Amino acid sequence: MAIIECTNLTKDYRNTKALDNISFTIEENTITGLIGRNGAGKTTLLKIIAGFMKNTSGEISVLGSNPFNSLNVSSNLFFANDNIEYPASLNLSELLVEISKFYSNWDMSLAKGLFEYFRLNPKQYHSKLSKGQRSTFNVIVALSTHSPITIFDEPTTGMDASVRKDFYRALLKDYISYPRTIILSSHLLSEIEDILENILLIKNGTKILHSSVEEIKEMAICLRGDTDYIHELCRNKDIIYTEKSGGNLTSIVVKNEFTETDLQKAKIKGVEIFTVSADDLCVYLTNSSQGGIDDVFNRK
Repeated sequence: MAIIECTNLTKDYRNTKALDNISFTIEENTITGLIGRNGAGKTTLLKIIAGFMKNTSGEISVLGSNPFNSLNVSSNLFFANDNIEYPASLNLSELLVEISKFYSNWDMSLAKGLFEYFRLNPKQYHSKLSKGQRSTFNVIVALSTHSPITIFDEPTTGMDASVRKDFYRALLKDYISYPRTIILSSHLLSEIEDILENILLIKNGTKILHSSVEEIKEMAICLRGDTDYIHELCRNKDIIYTEKSGGNLTSIVVKNEFTETDLQKAKIKGVEIFTVSADDLCVYLTNSSQGGIDDVFNRK
């Protein structure tokens, strides 16, 4: 069942379109990665879904209603990012108690277990924490709410590598025990790819693709070989990325629309064929040009 539906969603900031006619649906009890470079429109989209911000045009439905100022949405959704503010007079232990009163599915056992595991000081105040510690506390709260919709907007800011890995593992283990709809925004797909079911990729406020992780992994291949032959082989194909490999060799990432016979013939001609990771494909699709940063140095 679709729990979030967006149709031609647009958000304007004066002369800038933060979101431009985005349409997609997110199913109940799935983990979706919202992927895009900084400034792509990820946070704007998430704030509209959470009801914090009103869209300029288009339609959005969350839990069957428009989320803007919706009590139903706000009581069934938790939005975690590094801008969360808590009462300055309460220490972390007191905050957990007070926050638990607002969420009917609150899991205090999980909250205390994660709190102890990550070695947070219960007498410390949120405003006095380091950036990484604030992020850790925020994700502990987000996980413990067990909200039907839980949104993590770049949740690992400031965390070191080991804490990030522990967070992702905790998220997946808790999701298996208590399935819900989770949206995880990041520009580091390589870190979260293994826990995602679907990827929504956006660039400059537009949707580039929305598919399962498995479909994205099979979407493209990389061909490397003689420049003239490679370009002829990929003529009329959907080329995603091109890189001059040195000498007379060229690498081209292209949508995989080849038959096995085509690929076997290419191998006989000396063409090397590589798989393309979901992370690399998303990078190529969000490049400002087909050659990526190399185009800056290839100008004549």
